Amino acid sequence: MAVLFSRIKGMLFLLFLPCFCSGQPAPALLRFSIFLDPSNMAYLRWDHDEQELMTFELQVHTTGWVAFGFSPHGELPGSDIVVGGVFPNGSIYFAVS
Repeated sequence: MAVLFSRIKGMLFLLFLPCFCSGQPAPALLRFSIFLDPSNMAYLRWDHDEQELMTFELQVHTTGWVAFGFSPHGELPGSDIVVGGVFPNGSIYFAVS
């Protein structure tokens, strides 16, 4: 796990926010954003600072879990994946693979 995110320059923080989307826009802290699907169910926001520290926020309409991956070539082999979700009792899990 020590080499996790080694292909991404600088440190990387991923903010996993289980979102059942209230319809309110997120605060204007992150300058870049995109919907990741044609149904507008997955919304990604990100930004970086002068030290190249990147911050991500992922908002997803979900049944309880979401996965997000980073890849130097856009393919699953060799990618770094983050999985998170909410258990039926309301507790949150978060794992990096």
